[in-house]
Amino acid sequence: MTIRAKTLAGLASAAALMIGTAALAEPDLDAVLVINDETELTTITAAPEHLEGALEQAISGWHYRDAATRGMEMDDFENPAMAFVDEGLASWDAVDGSEGKSCASCHGDISESMKGLRASLPKVNPENGELWSMEDYINDCRTNRMGAEAWDWDKDPMKNMTAAISVQSRGMPVDVAIDGPAAPFWEQGKEMYYTRYGLLQLSCANCHEENNGHYIRADHLSQGQTNAFPVFRLKTDGLVSLHNRFAGCVRDTRAETFKKGGPEFHALELYVASRGNGLSIEGVGVRP
Repeated sequence: MTIRAKTLAGLASAAALMIGTAALAEPDLDAVLVINDETELTTITAAPEHLEGALEQAISGWHYRDAATRGMEMDDFENPAMAFVDEGLASWDAVDGSEGKSCASCHGDISESMKGLRASLPKVNPENGELWSMEDYINDCRTNRMGAEAWDWDKDPMKNMTAAISVQSRGMPVDVAIDGPAAPFWEQGKEMYYTRYGLLQLSCANCHEENNGHYIRADHLSQGQTNAFPVFRLKTDGLVSLHNRFAGCVRDTRAETFKKGGPEFHALELYVASRGNGLSIEGVGVRP
């Protein structure tokens, strides 16, 4: 066996050992997420039928966090993400681009026009047959209606706007379509979810399906649900987009990651979102 082969085998064995011996710390399933003492969210629900044999329940990542972190999300005055939501709301009303328009010029009151959108995304755009995330719709409006430049998927203006739009669906159940024109994208995402990547040869399922509830190093593995995204990460002191989190997970396997906003992560976003159908949109979550 070559030195490289020995190294690869050793890394894969180390990853398997690391997961196999990870400490178990069950999530606090008795905790109840009520925001601002008025809005109770569904954070545990029966797993969708397509997960039969894999998971019995879909559980929000909120339950896997410590009490202090959970508490931040229960009060908008303590939730650090809400400052970025305010920035997004300001951008909603700001005129930008050659057409002299703002988001509000076409869509009006964000609380009315954007209600429910986050819960249904990603979805197939019937005009082009492509699977679109919220960021795609935002940039389509900016470039084709406002005459403004597209925003980078992972920069503050985009993350702030997705946060502001997500809040409008808070408490509504995730309900992404996986049949009809969405079916081939869903199948692609499912294949990715169970494919092992990188030198460590780990799949999404290895951590989030087979070992959720365990600790790997300092990370308390959850089911990897997406209903709280974008989330405020205490580790980075800022908002993190879903595709950024996907890229981080792939990178942690020591693989070359896919492009944020690329077709691979679009498909993965749909499949992972479908695993949480029925969970409430948290808009916007707090995570370590």
